[in-house]
Amino acid sequence: MNRFAKYVVAKLIQADVDRIEKLPPESTNQVIDFNLVKGTRGYIERTVQQINGTYEKGWYDACAVMLRRLIETLIIEAYEGKKIDHKIKNNNGDFLPLDKLIDEACKEAALNLSRDTKRILPKIKNLGDRSAHNRRFNANRSSIEQLSQAPFLDIQTLVQDLIYLAGLK
Repeated sequence: MNRFAKYVVAKLIQADVDRIEKLPPESTNQVIDFNLVKGTRGYIERTVQQINGTYEKGWYDACAVMLRRLIETLIIEAYEGKKIDHKIKNNNGDFLPLDKLIDEACKEAALNLSRDTKRILPKIKNLGDRSAHNRRFNANRSSIEQLSQAPFLDIQTLVQDLIYLAGLK
């Protein structure tokens, strides 16, 4: 193959790589089965895609932060679904910080969260906080996997619990 042909092939390969990189990430179902959130809200679906994608790529800090974001969103959605979101707002009408959301959700009789959900909520928050705010901490694969007793079973349970309570499925 002459130099010009090699150049053309290299350009075609680069064009394919550029095109693939622009495609939205597919759900990998590695951390959260996409079917659990499919048909709920676009922003929830996209967050789960990012959780699975960052885990697949080995970007564990990003995965932890996105997990934290997801639980915050789902707790709020659950309260809104039950029409009791006023219970998790401050005097200005803003939602409480995540630690307070978790405390309130674990006590809220209208939600009746499962034991597994109550146990994993603070774990996800703490890992997400460390990944976002501790400059010397870097999450790794086991950081994410240790959130659940069985690989991601507790995370799946949490997502199912909150999606159901929010009335999104």
